[in-house]
Amino acid sequence: MEYPKLTNKQNDFFNFLVRYVREFEQWPSHQDLMDEFGFKSPRSITQLYEALIKKNHLVKADWGEYDFHPVQKFNLSENEEDEEYGIPIVGLITAGGMQEAVEEDLGRVTLKSILPNYDKMKAVVVSGQSMRGAGINNGDIVLLAQTDIFDGDIGAVRYRGETSLKRIYSTPNGMRLKPANEDFEPITIEPGEFEEVNIIGKYVGHINDKGLHKV
Repeated sequence: MEYPKLTNKQNDFFNFLVRYVREFEQWPSHQDLMDEFGFKSPRSITQLYEALIKKNHLVKADWGEYDFHPVQKFNLSENEEDEEYGIPIVGLITAGGMQEAVEEDLGRVTLKSILPNYDKMKAVVVSGQSMRGAGINNGDIVLLAQTDIFDGDIGAVRYRGETSLKRIYSTPNGMRLKPANEDFEPITIEPGEFEEVNIIGKYVGHINDKGLHKV
């Protein structure tokens, strides 16, 4: 899925948002943006925000504020191997009786440490709602691993030049690609058509504006 390209003005606006949020860890005010770009009316800012939402670079949060689209968060993430990034592990916690809290530096949690098949992974952006029943929605980023797929696993399949994300089943009559939405029909692939099928990868999780998930 390719997103519409930004105009020069939209790109400058987006890059300023990225720099500002990274430096100040908050979103610039309308006045900050008006000063930066010489706008005379807040309407110009609103129009740019709306354009970036339409082009899947920003999203409108539930509380009325803005956030980066999950795809952009993924693209803008820093090098996971840099020790400065990742989630800090600050100590041990008991799952039994209470004990004294002691903070210490035990390293970082990164994508590589969470995902065992990290080196054999790729990501795709979902277009459509055929897997809505599995919690995978339009615009989500799906993580795929090049590993064995078992009956009933969710996987990305290329068939006759088209791609689809479905649950994959083996049947006596071939292969069945089952959606997680009753509005969509399953796809049946007969044995004689197997050479036209390419398994792109096995679903291992997905990312959206609520975080990292696994079905």
